[in-house]
Amino acid sequence: MFKPNPNLKSGDFLSLVVLLLGAFIVLLPLFVVFLTSFAPTATSPENVSKNSWSLANYRVAWQQGKFLLAFANSTLVAIAVTAFQIVTSALAGYALARLKFRGRQALLLVVLATLVIPFQLLVIPIFLVLKWGHLINTYWAMILPTAVNGFGIFLLRQYFQTIPVELEEAAAIDGANRLQILWRVMLPLARPALVTLFLFTFIGEWNDLFKPLVFTTRPELRTVQLALAEFQEQFTNNWPLMMAAVTIATVPVMVLFLIGQRQFIQGIAATGIKN
Repeated sequence: MFKPNPNLKSGDFLSLVVLLLGAFIVLLPLFVVFLTSFAPTATSPENVSKNSWSLANYRVAWQQGKFLLAFANSTLVAIAVTAFQIVTSALAGYALARLKFRGRQALLLVVLATLVIPFQLLVIPIFLVLKWGHLINTYWAMILPTAVNGFGIFLLRQYFQTIPVELEEAAAIDGANRLQILWRVMLPLARPALVTLFLFTFIGEWNDLFKPLVFTTRPELRTVQLALAEFQEQFTNNWPLMMAAVTIATVPVMVLFLIGQRQFIQGIAATGIKN
């Protein structure tokens, strides 16, 4: 017989119920997609019984969607953009957090202002710049437009401000310059924020459809989301096959988030401590 925990308060129990209900609402669509992806289809190349479950949908989706090439392109673009954003955000965030110079607050406001400007609003000037540089239909067209991000700069700036200044002063006494302090002191301590930025950037680039759709037309440059969009147009009525393709495109980012979720939570929690 179930016995309630006497240490569990009514408010905590209500919060637990609400969280469980929220988790159920969020996970239910994912469960339906995953379950549907194993359903038999009439277009399957194998003789699959109507009452059986099979991995045939995944094999067909992987081959017809050409996901191997799409995975390689998406991984390359996502890693490149993530690396650029970590470098630029670390340098700019450290400067805004520690260096004293005229116009620092105004520059910070400009960085924050970029967060409210939709990327779609800038697509025409970005396209013209890329065309002028002969970068259309190249990997650089999908990398350079988002190589710098205001969110990453603000995130690391907030986290750097939570690190005691005395650690930097001790490193300076030992003869370290600004770059050495950033590399050997600040970045190791800012690991949760760096993991948070990595997850945000990598997942955002992996799920991005807009840049590959606008800046590329070559089939060999198609990314996972572009392949998935084309796949959905081709197999609109084949729901099990479509759900298998969606699962293939979703699993990598889910695994990546599960691996780094602890550092992600720490980074988000710590960046709001000091303004």
